[in-house]
Amino acid sequence: MNSSRRQFLAQTAVGAAVLAGGSLTSRSAFASPRPAAPRLTALTNATVIDVATGRRNRNQNVLISGERIVAVGRPAVPSNATRIDLTGKYVIPGLADMHVHSLGDERVSPPLYLANGLTTVREMSGTNPTLYDWRDRIAAGTLLGPRMIVASNIIDGDPTLWDPNLIQVIVAADPAAGRAAVRTIKADGKADFLKVYSRLARATWAAIIDEARKVGLTVAGHGPDEVTSKDVSNAGQRSIEHIHSLGLSVSTREAEVRRMIMDIKVAKGDYNAWFRELHPIEWLARNTYSRARAADVFGTLRRNNTRVTPTLTMHNVLDQIDYTSLDPTLAKYLSEESIGTYDYVIQNLYAANRTAEEISHQREMWAWRQRFVRELIEHDVPLLAGTDTGTPYSVPGFALHDELEHLVGAGATTRQALYAATAEPARFLGMYAELGSVDPGKIADLVVLDADPLSDIRNSRQLNSVITRGRVISPAQRRQLLADVEAAVKEPPTAATIAAGGCCGTRSTAH
Repeated sequence: MNSSRRQFLAQTAVGAAVLAGGSLTSRSAFASPRPAAPRLTALTNATVIDVATGRRNRNQNVLISGERIVAVGRPAVPSNATRIDLTGKYVIPGLADMHVHSLGDERVSPPLYLANGLTTVREMSGTNPTLYDWRDRIAAGTLLGPRMIVASNIIDGDPTLWDPNLIQVIVAADPAAGRAAVRTIKADGKADFLKVYSRLARATWAAIIDEARKVGLTVAGHGPDEVTSKDVSNAGQRSIEHIHSLGLSVSTREAEVRRMIMDIKVAKGDYNAWFRELHPIEWLARNTYSRARAADVFGTLRRNNTRVTPTLTMHNVLDQIDYTSLDPTLAKYLSEESIGTYDYVIQNLYAANRTAEEISHQREMWAWRQRFVRELIEHDVPLLAGTDTGTPYSVPGFALHDELEHLVGAGATTRQALYAATAEPARFLGMYAELGSVDPGKIADLVVLDADPLSDIRNSRQLNSVITRGRVISPAQRRQLLADVEAAVKEPPTAATIAAGGCCGTRSTAH
C-alpha cells in the first residue's frame, strides 16, 4: 500500500540514531537533534519463532543495530553491545491489529498498543485529523506508538447508516459523487487508503473502485449490501472487513437473500434499524450455507489474494450482547466516559428493538461465525487479525490477544493465528521486506514472551518486553506504560477525543 512506503521513508529519514535517544515518555522521547552512533543491542539465548513454518529456533542471538536486525543465529556478540539475556524466552515478530478505531487520547491508545506488543495498527476510519497527526509524529519519532496506517473517512451510500452527530461520513449518492469523493481524498493527501461502507449502491461503489485505481489509492472496507463477495474481490477491493457480507454470498438461497437485502430501507442515521433488518437475512444465510458455493466464493478470494479481517472479537460481543461484558480487570484502562459510551452503544444501537426470536438466536449466531472462519481457513483464504477496537467492549491492545484466541477457537492453529497478526499484515501492506518475521535486514519490531505461543496461544499475553523500531521497552517500562494509562484515564483528556465508531459505532465523546 502507498501508506507503508511513505511511512517507511519517513522513518528512514529520521534515522536509527534519533530512535535511540531520550526517555520513554511521549514527546521528549526522541528529541535529540543530532545523530549519534547506532545503538547495538544483543538479544541472547532466545527461542525465535518462525511464524511461516512454526519452527522453534532455539538458543538464538538477535543482533540489532539502530532500528534494524543485523544478525540472527549464533553470531558473536560484540563487546560494545547491550546484552539482554533471554534464556527461556520466546521472540516473535511485532504484532499488528488490522482493524482498529482508536480511543482519541494519545495518552491511552498508543501506549496500550505497545504495551501489548502491537507495533502496527490499521486505523479503519480517518474520522479525526488527530489520527493523521499521531501517525506522522510516530513515524518521525516524536511520539511513542505503533506504526499507523490510517483510512479516509468512511464513504457510505445515501442515506448513510450514521448520524452525522456521531460520525463524520462522506455520503456518495451516485457514481459522480463517489468519484468526486475519491478525488477529494487524493487531493487532501492524508489518507493512506479509502474505506468503503455497507450502504453504497453497486454503481457508486464500482465508480469508487475505478476512480481509486486511476489516482493510485487502494480500497478496503465492508462488502456493500448490493455487491456479492466475488464481485468485491474481482473488482480489486483489497480487504473485506467482518463476516456480514461474506455469509450472504454462500447461501443456497442467495437470490432470495439478495432480494431481502435490496428491500432494506432505512432512514439517515438509523443504524439500529439496519442492524435489526440484517439479522433475519443473516439467519437465513446461516441455515442455508452451501459448501459448494463457499468453495467457489472462497476460491475467488484466495486467487485474488483478497484478505478477510473476521473481527471475531467484535462479533463475539454483538452476536451475544446478553452474555458479554467489559472484562473488569481491564476497566482501569478506560475512562468512565469511554465505558459509558460502550454501554450507550450496546443499549441504543444493538439491544434496542430486538425481537424475542433474535434474542434466542444469539449463541447460535456466534457459533456460526466460528464455523464460518474455520471454512475460510480450510479454503486458504488469507486472514488479517483485527479486532474492531473502538466497539464494545474492546480495550486497545488487549483486544488483539482476544482475537488470537478466537481465531484458534474457530479452528486456526496457533501458528496460523500468529501469522495473521504478523507476516500476513506485512505482506498486505507491501512491507514484508521490512516487517513480519525475525530476519536480518528487517526493522526490529519484536515481542519477547515468557512462554511459548505455539504451545498455547494464550501465551501471547505473557509479554516480557517489546522492541519497536529497535527501541527496547523493558518489562519495567511496560509496567510503567500501563500505570501511566491507568492514571491518565482518571484525568480530563488533553485533546478532543475521537468518535471512534467503525462498523458498529460509538457516540462521540467530544462536546
